Amino acid sequence: MTITRRVALAAPAVFCTAFAATAQSNWPDKPWRVLVGGAPGGASDILMRCMEPNLKEGLAHSFWLDNRPGAGGMLAAEICAAAPADGYNFLVNHIASNGIGPHLHRRAGFEPNRDLQGVARIATMANWLIVQPQRGFNTVQDLVAYIRAHPREATFSSAGVGTSSHLGGVLFGQRMRMEVTHVPYRGTAPSMQAVLTGEVLFSIDNAPASAQQVRAGMLKALAVSPARRWSQMPDVPTMQEAGVPDFDVSSWYGLAAPAATPRPVIDRLSEAVGRALNDPAVAQRIREFGADPWPAGPDAYQAFMRTEEAKWGPIVRAAGVERS
Repeated sequence: MTITRRVALAAPAVFCTAFAATAQSNWPDKPWRVLVGGAPGGASDILMRCMEPNLKEGLAHSFWLDNRPGAGGMLAAEICAAAPADGYNFLVNHIASNGIGPHLHRRAGFEPNRDLQGVARIATMANWLIVQPQRGFNTVQDLVAYIRAHPREATFSSAGVGTSSHLGGVLFGQRMRMEVTHVPYRGTAPSMQAVLTGEVLFSIDNAPASAQQVRAGMLKALAVSPARRWSQMPDVPTMQEAGVPDFDVSSWYGLAAPAATPRPVIDRLSEAVGRALNDPAVAQRIREFGADPWPAGPDAYQAFMRTEEAKWGPIVRAAGVERS
């Protein structure tokens, strides 16, 4: 039998394609890395640990966390984008890395929503508008009326310049057509303390971080974001219900991978995450942590991230934050 030159040349390519397809169908055959853009013990770590038993059962291998804090999660995102697209490198990404971060940090040649492929959205964490109870505000409209009558007292605290709590305060002022003055602090705890002591009038920040103080009556939550009420405190109205239009400053988390990661691997991991989030025990663990499961597949999650990036650009510019 005669083998033509064309067939001989094509054989290695066919073999490589078949080998790659087999490797993808056997994925994973070892533990896979998940980059985290924060210190150990943060929200990203906890959300992954909530799903870990289910993911290991469904995929036969678990993951290991590689914490790389820096630049609001952008450092870890950049490392992930540059990693081999072999199905063993992933990233817990979030509002800071793929929504706000692209407008704050210059990373030469790196665009998160181009260089990373969404795998699955995992969860959302509510933010809310908190005030000192002694102020006597019972609704958001009470606060707005006070600000308009006392503009010099219209101050709000945040966990730092460029954080979602900073930009959330800016967006609140925009939506209600009033001037508010930003007072940045170094972290959520001192920002919350500033509201407790009356140093500032209000803050819009992470709901789980101050839920204990709200339940104890030390702080009052006037409204929550996103567009649905927080499962842990369903009596608190949403910002939309409170009369603040087009306001969504919830924190969100998901999994992403280098853009060239094989689609079969993306789909398999996405399906495993979806099954985990639909497990009542996993959902309960996530809610006990203070978040709510919010699953979405690769295409929907990628579109969502691009929408978030587009949304935050004008708000960052309005806040006057310079890119670093």
